[in-house]
Amino acid sequence: MQWIAIPAVIFTLIGSANADDLRGKVVSVADGDTITVLDSENVQHKIRLQGIDAPEKKQAFGTKSKEALSGKIADQEVVVTWKEKDRYGRILGEVMVGRRHINLEMVQDGMAWHYVQYSKSKELTAAETSARAAKRGLWADTEPMPPWEFRKLQREKAKE
Repeated sequence: MQWIAIPAVIFTLIGSANADDLRGKVVSVADGDTITVLDSENVQHKIRLQGIDAPEKKQAFGTKSKEALSGKIADQEVVVTWKEKDRYGRILGEVMVGRRHINLEMVQDGMAWHYVQYSKSKELTAAETSARAAKRGLWADTEPMPPWEFRKLQREKAKE
């Protein structure tokens, strides 16, 4: 049994060693899954909340999702744990305010989808299942449209 625990601890340490922490103040909330953080050296960083996808601004619940995220973190000091950037140069990160996991809260509150195309988080899956069952937030809608489908429709309309 001890041999099993040791590799797990080593794997955990190696995994966290590859992650970076960014600390700063939230100075802007673009939508329900994208924020700007100002660090101690006055450098702004665009952050995309990893593992979630919130409704777009022009989509049903888009404004409510943005307002929900703003209410949780606007002008707050946050810690963003991240490993990579997306194709737009945004940091993909887990956002924490104290012990509060903001990515998770957004899904729990029904203000974002678990973005399963890019995340296998069981915690986010459970949060979405719970929000759906309770019809919280966007799940109160009879047929909520996932943001990735909304974006696809917008691209198709633009081609016409």
